[in-house]
Amino acid sequence: MASTFLIIGLGRFGTSLALRLMELDNEVMVLDSSEEAVSRIAPHVTQAKVGDCMDEDVLASLGVDSFDFCFVCISENFQSSMEITSLLKELGAPMVIAKADRDLHARLLLKIGADEVVFPERDMATRTAMRFSVNGALEYVELAPGYAIFELDVPDHWAGKTLLELDIRKRWDVNVIGLKENGAILPIDASGFHFKADTHIMVAGKQDSVSKMMNHGKR
Repeated sequence: MASTFLIIGLGRFGTSLALRLMELDNEVMVLDSSEEAVSRIAPHVTQAKVGDCMDEDVLASLGVDSFDFCFVCISENFQSSMEITSLLKELGAPMVIAKADRDLHARLLLKIGADEVVFPERDMATRTAMRFSVNGALEYVELAPGYAIFELDVPDHWAGKTLLELDIRKRWDVNVIGLKENGAILPIDASGFHFKADTHIMVAGKQDSVSKMMNHGKR
């Protein structure tokens, strides 16, 4: 069953978030005070409305308590972000996620009622830094501080070898959890599996361990 989202603020993050959520078959309503921004995205979302995001009557008219998630994506005016977050909670929004750029802003947003805070720019910087620091890394998802799942190119010197021969878990403390083909992740459950060049694998482990493994014998 699709989830329902309210996106308030159509800057770069809010717009990208709304479009991606639609691609994932969710229902998305967007709200922004810019008629031009709303007109651009309207054909691509479930509903799009022009209105004063800080007006309690406007927010109340949306029935914010009926959305699974409400995102506050206002970045140019932190005071506005705080007021909107507070109003959403007062109106019964069950889950409010607010965008922040600084730790101080995040603490204040959480204090006034935000259920979660996201740091899009910081997260993208972290992902980009990790991707280009680890040889062959294509994607990266942090599960906990210092621990992540990586999508990696199979190193050339692995081609034709098996999990048993490479002894990856014992040598690097990294778990190979699957092979990625055509967007699907296929389990690797046999120590005799032979790696092939020009394929992608999914591994899980400490970031520094994955980095050492992939940068060892760097191509």
